[in-house]
Amino acid sequence: MSAESIPEPGTPDDSGTTAPRHRAPGRRRKPRSRRHKALLVTAWSAAGVLVLGGTGLGYLYFSLNDNIKSVDINQALGTDRPLDVDNGSQDILVLGSDTRSGSNKKLGGGIDDGSARSDTAMIVHVYEGHKKASVVSIPRDTLVPRPECTDSQGVKHDAASLAMFNSAYSTGGAACAVKTVESMTGIRMDHYLEVDFSGFQKLIDELGGVEVTTTKNITDKESHLDLEAGTHRLTGKQALGLVRTRHGVGDGSDLGRIQLQQAFIKALVNQVKDIGVLTSPTKLYDLADTATKTVTTDSDLDSVKDLASFAGGLKGMSSSKMNMVTMPVQYDPADANRVLLQKTKAELVWDALKNDRAIPKSATEKTASGDAKGVIAS
Repeated sequence: MSAESIPEPGTPDDSGTTAPRHRAPGRRRKPRSRRHKALLVTAWSAAGVLVLGGTGLGYLYFSLNDNIKSVDINQALGTDRPLDVDNGSQDILVLGSDTRSGSNKKLGGGIDDGSARSDTAMIVHVYEGHKKASVVSIPRDTLVPRPECTDSQGVKHDAASLAMFNSAYSTGGAACAVKTVESMTGIRMDHYLEVDFSGFQKLIDELGGVEVTTTKNITDKESHLDLEAGTHRLTGKQALGLVRTRHGVGDGSDLGRIQLQQAFIKALVNQVKDIGVLTSPTKLYDLADTATKTVTTDSDLDSVKDLASFAGGLKGMSSSKMNMVTMPVQYDPADANRVLLQKTKAELVWDALKNDRAIPKSATEKTASGDAKGVIAS
């Protein structure tokens, strides 16, 4: 067995169960990560670009429609799902795959093994009125029950009592990831959005970069990132390096990376919000073309008209109206490179979203969070 085929501690093997885990003494090990990650909530921002780019370009809808890839989540999951609550709010699962195929191989590193993983995941809850939102990041290393899933080839995969969250996508694709989230939260996902490495990088470049201010130096050879403390307009390559870095700053954990991602999202949303007055019609079409090639959606958003309508309800939202939290977790005492759900606190989060209420601060107090907060100034 090659080194690359040996499962990581706590990582599901081919049977869908986790490999033996051993207690990790001392401080957290900083694992060498070759699974570089993309920021998947870019899909939401890409949708915002699309609605601006689509205005006045109706004659080009057909070519843009052909760009969009979709997954029929409703058909795949059937009726065994949480209640579809019609209270004006929406819940969107935003995921990313780190497939090593095509142009993603160069950006992601590693080998092209024909599989893909969801290494960034966020539940975006848009409140009634669509003026504010809560975004809950799900750490990829969380050990959770994974339900029985059927993949795109019709193969059934047994449930796993304890599996890394990101194994759901690699096991059964988008539908399995949605099913796992719905099983864990009791919340029905209204929509699904996904973006990849190459699409993320190209979209940032099309936007002309994104301006951020760092309070510390960030250097990570694996992510090809070298930023001194200060204000920077990041290129697509730099932005990708920032949102996937684990070792450039903080404790080397996925939780620290999530903190960087959340701060970057706010900067990106603010820039996308103003894009309409800064670009020409040709530039807007280029942005829309890139956005539609970048995202994979559920079948209810698989046309320019539907995606533009969805994005139109979000385009007025500023970052100040976005509450960004990490799902309540604690480090696994048996393996410091994994985290476990804090069920009581997590229920406070899920209950708030189910009832379209703000997430209480008590839900995320005294939980594992990483130590990269404030590295990107808000």
